[in-house]
Amino acid sequence: MQNSLGASSMTTHTAEPGKRPVRGNQTLAKRVREALLSLGGEAHRAVVIEQIAKHMGHDTRQIPEDLQEAVILSFEQNWRDERRRATYGFHLPFGEGSHRWGLVREETWAH
Repeated sequence: MQNSLGASSMTTHTAEPGKRPVRGNQTLAKRVREALLSLGGEAHRAVVIEQIAKHMGHDTRQIPEDLQEAVILSFEQNWRDERRRATYGFHLPFGEGSHRWGLVREETWAH
């Protein structure tokens, strides 16, 4: 059963970016930002994904792999693009390769 889900999620994942990559990515990026704000501005990516899945009505004990991959991809694409990173305020508090995601605090910029 997991193999068929994995295969179908890869098919869905590869088909979706061709249809509307920007809009879907922006929507997920906004959801990541909202989740991070509700979690105090910083959290492990697994907690962020769980929060998004819960908000979307998924059972958090069985989050679809394609949703997990899409959220991670959205964060990474927006974090790597300097302009979009500034738009959403994404940053990696412990550096690249870390699974802890965060938002740049505006107070940081003021001081």
